[in-house]
Amino acid sequence: MIPNVYIEKPWLVLACCVIAYFLGSLSFGLIVADKANGPDLRKVGSGNTGASNVQRTMGWKYGLITFAGDASKGILACLIAELITGDHMASMAAGLCAIIGHNWPVYYGFRGGKGVAASCGVLLYCFWWQALICFVLTIALIAAVRYISLGSMFLLTSYAVLVSLTYTGESRLFVIIWAVILSLICIIRHHGNIVRLLQGKENKLQKKQVASEDKFHG
Repeated sequence: MIPNVYIEKPWLVLACCVIAYFLGSLSFGLIVADKANGPDLRKVGSGNTGASNVQRTMGWKYGLITFAGDASKGILACLIAELITGDHMASMAAGLCAIIGHNWPVYYGFRGGKGVAASCGVLLYCFWWQALICFVLTIALIAAVRYISLGSMFLLTSYAVLVSLTYTGESRLFVIIWAVILSLICIIRHHGNIVRLLQGKENKLQKKQVASEDKFHG
């Protein structure tokens, strides 16, 4: 069940996880907002520092920049782990820790985002073709219903299902558990959104919201 790298190189894997956590703790949302003279993301919108709240409060341009930055740190965390250990399986633990760092960042009082953008980078790096299929399905769903939160949970859940059905390696159970954990973290972080969805009060995706290009010129 457990990949050999976790048994043969436990300290290297642990070091990679620590690096990944601190890397994941970097908030591109707060960095972008600061550079663009934007608001304190923790005090506006949903109060989260992720790409969705940046898009909601500052517009698409800054939301996409934040998404790209957060996804990149997920990819980088996985890449560093594989380069250090020489084993692709180590990237999975590092990716998980990068997502945890994004959600509960040590640099910002453990108040972060919901981990979706960082998760996208991790999903793509660890099992790329499953990720691409889920990305396409998720984009189609969001386009149809215009709920980013619903799309986010669908993305991680569909990925867990697809990986579980298609991965046939020796550590299959480990991989399945890992994918399910990613999905559960996403669902837990969206608990407030789930309540609002059930109540019909969840905000839908819009072209422009509280503030955008007219106010931010960074």
